[in-house]
Amino acid sequence: MTDTKIALVTGANKGIGYEIAAGLGALGWTVGVGAREQTRRDAAVTRLRDAGVDAFGVPLDVTDDRSVAAAADLIAERAGRLDALVNNAGITGDRPQQPSSVDPTIIRTVVETNVIGVIRVTNAMLPLLRRSASPRIVNMSSSVGSLTRQSGGYGETTTGPVAAAYAPSKSFLNAVTLQYVRELADTNILINCACPGFVATDLNGFRGVRTPQQGAATAIRLATLPDGGPTGGFFEDAGVVPW
Repeated sequence: MTDTKIALVTGANKGIGYEIAAGLGALGWTVGVGAREQTRRDAAVTRLRDAGVDAFGVPLDVTDDRSVAAAADLIAERAGRLDALVNNAGITGDRPQQPSSVDPTIIRTVVETNVIGVIRVTNAMLPLLRRSASPRIVNMSSSVGSLTRQSGGYGETTTGPVAAAYAPSKSFLNAVTLQYVRELADTNILINCACPGFVATDLNGFRGVRTPQQGAATAIRLATLPDGGPTGGFFEDAGVVPW
C-alpha cells in the first residue's frame, strides 16, 4: 500500500463535493470521485487531473447496494485502504415540503439518499477505514438540521425555509452520526458533521451566498484532522453548530 492518503468523496462530480476533492488533492491526497453519472464523473476526474490532482473515478449510487459494494471493491483493489470518507452526496427533494401537505414519497426519497445512503456507504467502507492509521469520516450535514436553530423564534435564530423532507433528513443524519461515534468510541476513527453554509449550487438554484470552495473548507479540515482531534462534533466555518 502507498503512503499517500486516500479519500473517497461521494457526489464529487460537481459543486461542494468537487471542491472537497480538489482541496484534498491539492494537499497531496489521492481522491476517489464518487458519482453516479459516468460522463460527469469522467469530466470531473479529467478536470482534477488537469489541475494536478491524483484522482480516479468511482461509479457510485449511494441508494444501490450493489453499486456501493462494487465501489468498496474498487477502492480495495486500487488502494487497499481508505483514510477519509466524505459522505457528501445529497438531495433536497421535490417541492412543496410544507409538513401539512408534503407527499410522503418525497420524504422517503430524501431519507434514502441523505441518511440511508450514508449508512450504506459508511458500512461498506468501514473495513477499509479500519486499515488506515488515522481514519476520518465526514458527514455533510446542514445548519437546517440543527433543532436548536430550527426551534428559535422566526428571524435570526431560525435557519432555512420550512422543509419537511430536507431539514429533518439532516437532523436524522446528525443523530445517526452520533450513534456511529458511540459504537466506534474505542477506535481511532474520528467522525464529524460539517455544515457548508448557504452555498450557491444547483440544489438551491444557485441562490446561495457562498462559493463551493468556501463550502468545502470545513469538510476538508475535518477530513485532515490530526490524531486526537475532535469527534462527534457538528462544525461550520464559524465554529460549533448547536445540535
